[in-house]
Amino acid sequence: MSILRMMIVLTAILLVSAPFTPQAAAAREKKADKPAYKFKTFTEVRHTPVKDQYHTGTCWCFATISFLEAEALRLGRGEVDLSEMFVVRHTYPKKALNFVQMHGNAVHQQGGQAHDVIDQMREFGIVPEEAYSGMNIGQKRHNHGEMVAVLQGLVDAVLKRRGTRLTPRWLEAYEAVLDTYLGKVPAEFSWQGKNTTAKAFLADALALDLDDYVELTSYDHHPFYRKCRLEIPDNWTFNSDYFNLPIDELVSVAERALANGYSVVWDGDVSEREFSTRETGYALVPEKDWEDKTTAEREMKPAAPLKEKEISQEMRTRTLRDFSTTDDHLMHIVGLASDQTGARFYRVKNSGGTDRKYDGYLYMSLPYFRLKTTALMVNRNSLSAELRAKLGI
Repeated sequence: MSILRMMIVLTAILLVSAPFTPQAAAAREKKADKPAYKFKTFTEVRHTPVKDQYHTGTCWCFATISFLEAEALRLGRGEVDLSEMFVVRHTYPKKALNFVQMHGNAVHQQGGQAHDVIDQMREFGIVPEEAYSGMNIGQKRHNHGEMVAVLQGLVDAVLKRRGTRLTPRWLEAYEAVLDTYLGKVPAEFSWQGKNTTAKAFLADALALDLDDYVELTSYDHHPFYRKCRLEIPDNWTFNSDYFNLPIDELVSVAERALANGYSVVWDGDVSEREFSTRETGYALVPEKDWEDKTTAEREMKPAAPLKEKEISQEMRTRTLRDFSTTDDHLMHIVGLASDQTGARFYRVKNSGGTDRKYDGYLYMSLPYFRLKTTALMVNRNSLSAELRAKLGI
């Protein structure tokens, strides 16, 4: 073989093998690691920073308090950090009373609904975080695991008593446990150099009209445009004031609110495999179900936005009934966004701290919203005049 021919052969071998060099492999890996989704937020409501509920099941309170903080900003009241634990502290005794009076046939867990916050504020007012942090356990973050176990043990023990009558002391003991773990609620506190109370703070500093806030849902086993009871465990008060709308109209409610400077409390299912606040930062409903995917398909990371399911009204009710849609989590929707294809996403503020993808925010696709939303809370003034007239509000 001539030297010239040998050089040609060697060059050809090098060209063929070049894609398999470590450098080429690294380049391919870098290309494969490019995110499948690129989000652009084009509408965002003013809101307060992300908080961390940590080891508590109080998302219902964090999401709704965040919503009310945004309402205060929208109304020109300024930025205020409200105390979630003030509301939690006043909610637990009511859950306990309900649980005991129902002989244990009721919910006594950490979960709740957006209206629970409104209900407690209506009765007790609200205080800023600096007046009541609920951190009385010597830790830097909320951790209710032990407290919840003690509270559950107490009410279980009350129901197992051997006597025929309950004493009035069990609820006092329950309240004492809450005070031990969360701290005693202050009768007065200082705000901007003056002493005030929780009710006065709500009336004067926040000046929010609690009657403005309504909850909505969308299930076809209830009549549309009428109030209904949402049959989920966290609706432990059996509240029957959810306005039931067709899903297309529920989507329009959220879109209209956000486009006009209002935010939205979102309640729904976050147990899906395509919901991730840490790794991907988005929530999707892919066209192909996880159970129908091969092992290779499950392990494959998408290189581009996935095609998602078309969500019908019937599908919403069916998945609620068969428990593939469950009521897991509440969050605060603060903006409208889109991916690089123009598909609609919602920018959602979570309450799991900032040590997550997108610094604690999540991008929820429109199909996910349509299928996995169990309820919303909005300011009734964000609804169209036509819908308000139809609902009688």
